This record gives sequence, structure tokens and C-alpha cells, in this order.
Amino acid sequence: MAHAYIVDAVRTAGGKRGGKLAGIHPVDLGAAVFDAIADRNDFDTSKIDDVITGCVSQGGQQTMDLGRNAVLASNLPDSIPAVTIDRQCGSSQQAMMFAAQAVMSGTQDIVLASGIESMTRVPMGSVATLFIKEGLGHYKSERLEEKYPGIMFSQFMGAEMIVKKHGFTKDDLDAYAFESHRRAKAATEAGRFEREIVGLEIDTPEGRATHRVDEGIRFDATLEGIAGVKLLQEGGTITAASSSQICDGASAALIVSEQALKDHGLTPRARIHHVSVTAGDPVIMLEEPLFATEKALKRAGMKIGDIDAYEVNEAFAPVPLAWLKYLGADHARLNVHGGAIALGHPLGASGTKLMATLLGVLDATGGKYGLQTMCEGGGQANVTIIERL
Repeated sequence: MAHAYIVDAVRTAGGKRGGKLAGIHPVDLGAAVFDAIADRNDFDTSKIDDVITGCVSQGGQQTMDLGRNAVLASNLPDSIPAVTIDRQCGSSQQAMMFAAQAVMSGTQDIVLASGIESMTRVPMGSVATLFIKEGLGHYKSERLEEKYPGIMFSQFMGAEMIVKKHGFTKDDLDAYAFESHRRAKAATEAGRFEREIVGLEIDTPEGRATHRVDEGIRFDATLEGIAGVKLLQEGGTITAASSSQICDGASAALIVSEQALKDHGLTPRARIHHVSVTAGDPVIMLEEPLFATEKALKRAGMKIGDIDAYEVNEAFAPVPLAWLKYLGADHARLNVHGGAIALGHPLGASGTKLMATLLGVLDATGGKYGLQTMCEGGGQANVTIIERL
């Protein structure tokens, strides 16, 4: 089978809800990362076969094929097609998977996988609640209600279920959250994100500025401060501090064939070693990365010890904690530069965002193999294993 290669991966620095990226239309966020890929890599962009864009909240400013609109707003040729997909939080990781599969099948040679999400301009869940308020129906059908009576498929409730199932305490979650901020702070101050971040020009009270630092990082975070944040539910364990941050952002990864490398003189950063997606219990929902990773490693003929760095999306602190416990993985290799608790989780943009960071971690540590996985609505999970070149 043919190989698929990652030539480059970029992301915007995260913007908090109502924060530094709130003034930028999501289409223009996408256009910015598309332009960065084109500017950083010397090749004929008219040869891009397709753009696959992940987005969860496809409504309002993020509708009418968001990916295609971002192509039209960018400096890429208008001749490049694009499609927008939704696999919930794994949308742009799925975009990478589709891109890799297209390249490996031999049907395409250059595919731009991407993700865009402005959680300020199109709030999480709004595409469902606005329709419900207008009397246009609910996403849950009669047959779905019969199978799952009274269940609203809450990610928050699923996270609390993981806490109880795996025996974690609030102290465990708070300690993990503090470590996420500590690692993100250290990575930022060491310049680890400089290669992956695309600077965006924004308006500030002091005038025009370039946004290059993830806005959600608490550089002065203390364990005591995190532990003092109030519970999201009485009797629960999770707080806003041990949850991923609402975030605006965009990201993209250039996926190409071996022939494209030769034809365009491109240098690959990594080879895609394995891609897979699985699904399980939609109620506990966020636990699927545990089993998806186990299956992916088996299919790839690998063990967890073979992987030098892992990116496991920090939707809520119990997700990566349960993943570590179940797989017997090394915490020192997990989310080395911090995760979504500190850096933010721009839903559909997080997949290619994590890949940009994973490549940076492997470069910084000299690691060979990296693994990325993401918990997703509906009890799904994608897994991508790469080999740094």
C-alpha cells in the first residue's frame, strides 16, 4: 500500500471565548491557516486535490460548506474543492484520516486536512438549541429515544461517570489540570510552539497586534487556585478548571503522497503509520479512546511502550487519566506541551491542532513514534499513529 506523509501542520494560537480571536470570522480563521501552509511550503498550490475541513457547530457563520468558503477567502486558487465534515471533537482528526486514505488509495496526491471553530461566534450546542427553540424539532428521534430513554448524551455526565468507574478523586483531577497549565507555560516560554503557530493580526485597546500566544494558559496557576474553583455539579468532582477551555481557532495539515514529494520537492516531517476509528458506549461516551488505542496498537503491531509521545485530548481531566491507567502508559510522554485544559479545545479544529503539537513534541524530544487520540460525541474515537522522519 502507498504511504501518506505529513509535510507540515499549523494552528492559530487559541483565543478564549469573547477574547482575542472573537473579532475574526471563522471563514477568515480558516483562510489564515490555509495561506500559512501555502506560504511555508514551496509547491504549486493549484495541485491540491481537495480540502477537508472539520467543524462541529455547522450553523450561522460556519455553514454553507465552511471549508470551501475558507478556500475562497484564502490565497489558494478558487479551483480547489473543499468539503466540511463533522465527527464531533474528532472532526479534523477525521479530516486527516480521510486525507491519508485518499493518498494511500492512489486517488489523490495532495490533500489539505483542516479544522475551524469559532466557539465565540457559533456557541457550542447552538445549532441544536436554536432549532428546538423555533419548534423545528430535536436531534433525538423516536427510535433513538426508545433505545436510550430519557438520556441526553451529555459529555459532562460521561466524564463524571469515568471518574466514578476508574476511582479518581477531585484532587486527582485538580493535580492533572495544574500540570497541564505548568507544561503549557514551560513550552510557551521555551518557544516550543513557535513553529506550529500562525500569527494573526488583531485589534486591541492598544492598537494592532499579532496574536501568537495561547490565551487560555494560566501562567500564574497554582494548585490551590485550581482546587478552589467551584464544582460544576453538586456532589460531583469536575470544575471548569479540570475541563477543556472554550476556544476559537483553526488548524491545518498538508498530507501528500510519495509522488507529490518528488514532483514538488517537498520534505516530509512524518509518515502516517496507522489510522483508525472506533465506537462504543454513547452514554459514558468519552471512554472510547482507551479501547480505540488498544485496538489501534494491536492492528499496527505495536505496544504502548513503542510510542514516544502521545496527545490525548483533555476534554475533561478524567479522560487522559483513565487512558493512562488503562493502557499503563507513561505520564511523562502524555501531552508533553500541555493540553486542552490549558491551551483550549476549539472543537472541530482540535484534531489537526493536536497533530501540529505532536510533531513539535517529537522534534523537541527526538522521538520516533507519536500517537494521537480524541474522545468524541456518540462514544467514538479516532487514533492516528505517525513516524517522525
